[in-house]
Amino acid sequence: MSSHEDLLRLVLARSSIVATIVDRWPEIGLPDCWLVAGCLVQTVWNDAFGLPAAYGISDIDLVYFDVGDLSEKTEANHAARIRTLFADLGLWVDVKNEARVHLWYAAKFGNALTPYVSTEDAITTFPTTATAVGVQPRPDGLHAFAPYGLSDLLSLIVRPNKKQITQPIYDAKVEKWLALWPGLRVVAWDEPHG
Repeated sequence: MSSHEDLLRLVLARSSIVATIVDRWPEIGLPDCWLVAGCLVQTVWNDAFGLPAAYGISDIDLVYFDVGDLSEKTEANHAARIRTLFADLGLWVDVKNEARVHLWYAAKFGNALTPYVSTEDAITTFPTTATAVGVQPRPDGLHAFAPYGLSDLLSLIVRPNKKQITQPIYDAKVEKWLALWPGLRVVAWDEPHG
């Protein structure tokens, strides 16, 4: 069995949040949409540390790619609709059109961003190797995308993905996560890879 299959089985079996999202996927109706990052990763961490499945999970991240409509209003409308769809989960649902991130990224984070070409392209820039992961229901089953593999995630290692983030962003995430999951092994920003 592959580590991708292990991940998919674990998050579906352990997380009623993920199972609910997968069950209602057709109602989301967004192009190239993926469930990504936090709720997946934190489900794995919770399982490994023997914590309740929803422990520490504060939001759901859904990303999609629609280069044909880059308006902030459309993205906001999709987000409002999807928050209503998942209101019973009691979690904030963050919905982002990755095709428009370059339009606001510099104002928020201080450096320009080359436009992404797909949602998978965007996932490759997520702040850590462990959180650069997404799942997407397809007709033949749940599909996982993990451009840096799943070794760090399944080994409870937090390693910076320096493709886009800065050290202060990484350090803030690490501090927040260690407060909740102190058993994580954190690779320092300046520690050599490997």
